[in-house]
Amino acid sequence: MKKPNVVIIMADQLRADVLGKGYTPNIDRIGHEGVIFNRAYCTSPLCVPARGSFFTGRYPNETGSILNPWEPVDKKYGYVRSGIENLFGIMEQDWDSWHIGKQHFYNEDGIEKSPDAKTHWTHSGHDYRKFLKDNNKKSPGGAMFKGVLPEMAQGRITRKKTYSIPATGRYEEGFEYFFDGFFVNGAIEAMRKRDRAKPFLLNAMFLAPHPPLQIPEPWFSRVKEVNLPENVGKWGTNQSPLQLYNLTGAIGTRYSREDWEKIWPVYLGLVSLLDDCVGMIVDELKAQGIYDDTLIIFTSDHGEMLGSHCLWQKMCMYEESVRIPLYIKFPREMAFEGIQSDELVSAIDVLPTLCDCLGLNPPKGMSGVSLMPALHGKALDRDTIFIQFDGNGARGNFQRCAISGNYKLIVDIFKDETFIELYDVVHDSQELVNLAFEPEYKKLIEDMLDKLKHYMLATNDLIALPDNLYERFIADYSAFRT
Repeated sequence: MKKPNVVIIMADQLRADVLGKGYTPNIDRIGHEGVIFNRAYCTSPLCVPARGSFFTGRYPNETGSILNPWEPVDKKYGYVRSGIENLFGIMEQDWDSWHIGKQHFYNEDGIEKSPDAKTHWTHSGHDYRKFLKDNNKKSPGGAMFKGVLPEMAQGRITRKKTYSIPATGRYEEGFEYFFDGFFVNGAIEAMRKRDRAKPFLLNAMFLAPHPPLQIPEPWFSRVKEVNLPENVGKWGTNQSPLQLYNLTGAIGTRYSREDWEKIWPVYLGLVSLLDDCVGMIVDELKAQGIYDDTLIIFTSDHGEMLGSHCLWQKMCMYEESVRIPLYIKFPREMAFEGIQSDELVSAIDVLPTLCDCLGLNPPKGMSGVSLMPALHGKALDRDTIFIQFDGNGARGNFQRCAISGNYKLIVDIFKDETFIELYDVVHDSQELVNLAFEPEYKKLIEDMLDKLKHYMLATNDLIALPDNLYERFIADYSAFRT
């Protein structure tokens, strides 16, 4: 088989559970024409570390990128370490490689500035800001779309920070000047400028449906009513109270279920806008006669709480935050179509899968595994995946998570407190009941804690869990269970 074109489309902050509901016909079609992985997860519910993992096939502890590098005192923890191979370096030798849109893959080598890089880095956030300035247009968002909250730095110092809130509004400048209007036009321009003597690699990184929720017409008014999930505006039974110290709860608990009923339609309008952008890319591939020869991956860096568990944004381990869509449409001659897989999948599996499918030498040190065996009905050689959170713009509000079989174990840490949650995510998909206090789950929890500790030790985690964690948790919190 000749080398196919590869198009990777990544959304930002997209809930996996809003796909297939009528808002996303173009994205859904990619899934129906390929493979849908129903149980795919990010490695961190945060932009920069999630993308660091996606593009390297390694967990955040292994890349060194564990948070967004916004706070100077903790900035060093936002970058993938020098020398770690990534998708761009692997593929840009044989593919005409383009990166369009949000650039949140940071590494110490300064990937987009390297004199040896062959990837075209264009239509970035910097380019977008210049585009607006040159056209005397305002960007979406502003003061009314931001709120104040506490954030910890260095794992010990609380500072006042400003982050997005779920305010909504109409963006009057129009689609052409909206983030994703600029990005999709850049993607189409790249496809038309591509070197036709080589296969084409496009990484189209959209901002939607990440806030601010100020969006242009017709998408602002497109969705009228929404049936909210049961857990929106509802604090779960024995849900971790430590989320009240995190951005998720510090902002999310300010809004009622009635408030979320007004916010959700705008978020879904933004999802619809994203879907139309995907449709524009697909239309261009078809217009050039290369759609059938193109491998398309659609995914998101992480999800969005949007009021589930009374929380906002991501930065926590609940399904809405960490489960991601992962759709892969293969070239027609590979004949993988109409397949759904319930295998437990991590974002670190995408790069090994590409290497396997495309016949590339996989980089050493990847923790991800190829998903190709799952397409032939075989189980993957792995029983547990891991997720971590180390703070947003600085270190703090640590969380660790292990998922094995039907069960998800969450360890939530704030200063000297640790709270444990266990959910059967297959039978309690909205995680309404924390099972951690139930005696019959003691052995399961201890076994999963052992796996989590082994992962943390093996990946040189900057924090450690005590040996008597579960006993201490029961002693500390049993009297306060809800």
